[in-house]
Amino acid sequence: MTSNDPHRGWSARTAWVGQLNAPLRSFLRTETGGARVVLVAAVVALLWANLHVSSYESLWSTSFSVQLGDWRVSHDLRTWVNSGLMTFFFLVAGLELRREFDIGELRERRRLALPMLAGLGGMILPIVIYLAFNAGRTTAAGWGAVMATDTALALGALAVFGPRFSDRLRGFLLTVSVIDDLVAIAVLAIAYPKHPSVRALIAAAAIFALVLLVRACGVRFGSVYALLGVAAWVAVSESGVDPVVVGLVMGLLTYAYAPGRSELQRASDQFRLFREQPTPQLARMARAGLTSALSPNERLQTLYHPWASYVVVPLFALANVGIVIDGELLVRAVTSPVTLGVVAAYVVGKPAGIVATSWLVARLSHNRFRPPVGWLAVAGVGTVSGIGFTVALLIATHALSGTALEEAKLGILVATIGASVVTWLVFRSAARLSPARRARALLGVAEGIVDLMPPVDPERDHVRGSREAPVTVVEYGDFECPYCGQAEPVVRELLADFANVRYVWRHLPLTDVHPHAQLAAEAAEAAGEQDAFWEMHDLLLMHQDALNPTDVLGYAEQIGLDLDQFREHMVKLKGVDRIAEDIDSADLSGVTGTPTFFINGRRHHGAYDITALSAAVKAAFASAKLRPEYRRDPGRRGEGEPAS
Repeated sequence: MTSNDPHRGWSARTAWVGQLNAPLRSFLRTETGGARVVLVAAVVALLWANLHVSSYESLWSTSFSVQLGDWRVSHDLRTWVNSGLMTFFFLVAGLELRREFDIGELRERRRLALPMLAGLGGMILPIVIYLAFNAGRTTAAGWGAVMATDTALALGALAVFGPRFSDRLRGFLLTVSVIDDLVAIAVLAIAYPKHPSVRALIAAAAIFALVLLVRACGVRFGSVYALLGVAAWVAVSESGVDPVVVGLVMGLLTYAYAPGRSELQRASDQFRLFREQPTPQLARMARAGLTSALSPNERLQTLYHPWASYVVVPLFALANVGIVIDGELLVRAVTSPVTLGVVAAYVVGKPAGIVATSWLVARLSHNRFRPPVGWLAVAGVGTVSGIGFTVALLIATHALSGTALEEAKLGILVATIGASVVTWLVFRSAARLSPARRARALLGVAEGIVDLMPPVDPERDHVRGSREAPVTVVEYGDFECPYCGQAEPVVRELLADFANVRYVWRHLPLTDVHPHAQLAAEAAEAAGEQDAFWEMHDLLLMHQDALNPTDVLGYAEQIGLDLDQFREHMVKLKGVDRIAEDIDSADLSGVTGTPTFFINGRRHHGAYDITALSAAVKAAFASAKLRPEYRRDPGRRGEGEPAS
């Protein structure tokens, strides 16, 4: 099933560079982009407070009330930001953790153990350090302020200082930081309540029970959950507990799932009905069908995540970072157990706790549980987790007041800068290692989750390139799909640029939208019976607008096939079972559209232009170098080597 001339005529490049963003990629991109806005807001707050402190405090101390009859909720503007708008930030954090738990890296439950324990270790040691500085003092109550990691700023710092090719590294940081946030919010609710009300807490628990009941009944109307969420927020607010916990709980209760092909086909059918008869009723049906194909988790993330990252968190920074930094504060801070405790906890305690806990878990489990990245990368995750900023400020405002709060805020700012510098030093040290050692230090030896089911079988699959290549690119394609046609020149250029990559085509004819796709797939299989699969593959993708029976017969004649044998194969539908097997494998692998690429068993998300696919292949080469069979065969071609 291999081709004799894999590089013939492969010089074209597609001009199509559209994005097919995965939820995790989209989440990371929004977080890192929002981090820049947060930094700007923090600088503005500092300048504002130091140039005109009275106007700064006057604005954020302004009272704002909501009243319905005799019932009234009144807070100052800073509290509305900290406890109101920040609820959406923690809603997004809960949604992302639930998504990872349902369909992401954490769907394999054993992978949750190490980052969860590492996150806990990265909280306990900083608390111990802070308490050591503040033992016997009233400021010891501020221990909760050194627990959590600012997810947005940490991901932003990692994007600047860390390696650019490892989504696994970013996923590990994301898991650790969200678990930090989860525990920190629980601590905020339990350890720092204001005038707790048991009756209000019981009411909040009843509302959450109602949410579970409504969900169990299959109710899908977002307005129902929005009303219940607001009611829960009011109840928790009245209880004395910070109501941001409501956002986290609602996020964790929101299912995530990949859209199924049956749901997508139903949506396509409804849209086709609307196109044939564009009435308001069919428009509503089409809209409902498109919406129901996506999980509520993904819909809510798409709606709220940009607002949380670009508006809510920057407003929080603007409302809380403004402290007057004068000589008096700096003199106090030099000897302040609060400032010193915060800085030491974040800059030293966080990385030490995460690295030590990860090492102990791996050692005690005999490497059954080990980090998904190398140990240098674990250290980098530890140092960048020392950026506590958002949640640290949030807890500090509950735990401390007066001069102690000012000293804590200054410590948090210093720790943010210090952790960023140490992170840069850690990843800078990786550049001094040899390529092989650098790859091992950053990527580790842990196997990633394999998304492709079943794995490639050279005796069954259509393979182009070396069967023993360390990197395999699998494409699920449809010969009539225009995007597959646009991706084809990219695949050709990729294989021309990398000599040791094998390429596999698996069929996924989308017959509901491409009426000739099944016939084209059967024609490719008929050609494959005569060892000409790839010649037919190339012609079909080259002539996507001409896939009628007469056309494919002409292609068979053009490449010199035995036409009687070709016709017999087509008439007897000999290729149908083989195509059905590919479709079944697409279902098992969670593939719902074309083209979909897998690189060494991992699904490729994002653009499939030559730049994106080349970067993914290079990352796969770096991981492949760490495998024992690769190290035993040093003669294999390495990452990024051009084809001969």
